[in-house]
Amino acid sequence: MKTEDLIATLADAPRPPSRATVSKRLGLALVASIATALLMLPTIPRNGVRLETAFLAQLFWVKVLLSLSMMAAGLWVTARLARPGLRVGRAWLALGFPVAAVWFAAVAILSGSPGTDRVDLVLGHTWRTCSLYIAQLSSLPLLMLFWAMRGLAVTRPVTAGVTIGLLAGAIGTLAYCLRCPETEVPCWATWYSLGMAVPALIGGVAGRWILRW
Repeated sequence: MKTEDLIATLADAPRPPSRATVSKRLGLALVASIATALLMLPTIPRNGVRLETAFLAQLFWVKVLLSLSMMAAGLWVTARLARPGLRVGRAWLALGFPVAAVWFAAVAILSGSPGTDRVDLVLGHTWRTCSLYIAQLSSLPLLMLFWAMRGLAVTRPVTAGVTIGLLAGAIGTLAYCLRCPETEVPCWATWYSLGMAVPALIGGVAGRWILRW
C-alpha cells in the first residue's frame, strides 16, 4: 500500500463518537423512553391509588427519588460505556448507592419489627405483580435505549446491555410509582429491585449480540 493510500484509509476510518453525539442520542432516547412508559401506564391497574393522594405522601417521593437516582446514575454509566477508552470508575458507585440505601432502610425496619410482621412487610399487597409490571413498563424503553447505543461505539456489549437494562428498569419503576399502593419500604425495596433486575438481565443477554460490532 502506498503512503498516500494509507493516510487516506486512516483519515476515513471510523472515529469515536463525540460527547455531544452521545448526549444527543441518549437524551432523545431517554425522553422518548419516559414518554413511552407513561403512555403504557393505563395498562397497569390503579389498585385504588389516586394521584392527588400519592403526591401528598412522603414515601411516594422517596420511591420517585430512588427511580430518578437510578436513572441519573444509569445514564452516566451508559454514556461512558458508549465512548471507547473511558473508564466508568466512580459512576459504578452512583449506580449502586440508591439501591444500597433503600435496602439499608428496609433491613433496619425489618430488624425493629416483630418476627410475625416481617413477611407481610416484605410481601405487601402486590408482590405477585409489582416486578412484572415494572418489567412490562421497561420493555419498550429497553428497545429504544438499545437503538440509541447501537449507533454509538460500545466496546463492552454485555456490561452496556446490563446498564441499559437498569436504566430502562428505572424508567419503568418511575412510571409504576404512579400506580403502586405500597408504602412499606421492605416491600417496594424488594420488588422494585427485582423489577429492575429483570430488564438488566435481558439487556445483558441481548447486548452480547445487539451491541456487537
